[in-house]
Amino acid sequence: MARAGRTANPEGRMVLTGHLREFKRRFYIAGAALVVAAIGGFFLAAPVLQLLSSPLDELRAQGLEVELNITNVTQSFDMQMRIGFMLGIIMSSPIWIWQLLAFVVPALRTVERRYVFGFIGAAAPLFVIGCATGWFVLPRIIRLFVGFAPDGFTAFLGASDYWDFSFKLVFAVGVAYVLPVVVVFLALAGIVSGKQILAGWRWAVLTATLFGAFVTPAGEVLSMFVIAVPMVVLYFAAAAVALVVDRRRAKRDAALSAEAAAA
Repeated sequence: MARAGRTANPEGRMVLTGHLREFKRRFYIAGAALVVAAIGGFFLAAPVLQLLSSPLDELRAQGLEVELNITNVTQSFDMQMRIGFMLGIIMSSPIWIWQLLAFVVPALRTVERRYVFGFIGAAAPLFVIGCATGWFVLPRIIRLFVGFAPDGFTAFLGASDYWDFSFKLVFAVGVAYVLPVVVVFLALAGIVSGKQILAGWRWAVLTATLFGAFVTPAGEVLSMFVIAVPMVVLYFAAAAVALVVDRRRAKRDAALSAEAAAA
């Protein structure tokens, strides 16, 4: 039966209903993994929030009165649900990313598969490094902002607002570090060239500096440079990779033209 199937369908094509069944099966697997991970993340929400609030302990040690507070009846449960859901997305990411790749990759050519796996292989560690950078500057930012409270005053911070601020900062820096990989992916796809990327270096430096200034408080020059400088370095690295890709593509096109002319 298997041989007959391969003979009748040598390219391994799947009809539309088969694609839909395959998508539904992988969607259910990814969804189940997300639900299970989110349930586990719900019970990890309190330790995660305590970890994020560790900069406040340093402020208390310095004599500044600062406290996290629950401001309404349902906020504690709502916050744990949100944290649990985000942790669920993160913890289940190996499963749902694999299910997505397993559905899409078979339809790609060999070179396109290399691009996809290369993109994932480069983006994942850069995202982790970016999140680590955001985590590094987070205590400095919190200390600066909360430190504006006058002597004798207690800073009461809403726990939900504190979580949103901390998570968005860490996540934003992580995503920013992945953008150069997106630039390389566009170059590999032939959408932009290495020269075009390199020509926009001034805008890249300006954008990285503005982003660093936006996610860090005014006056925190060190934190701004900790975020902006690696982004600029990654941009120039992406431009260098794109130039190499353009050179190889030009040589390949020249070889093909020579073969066509000889024929």
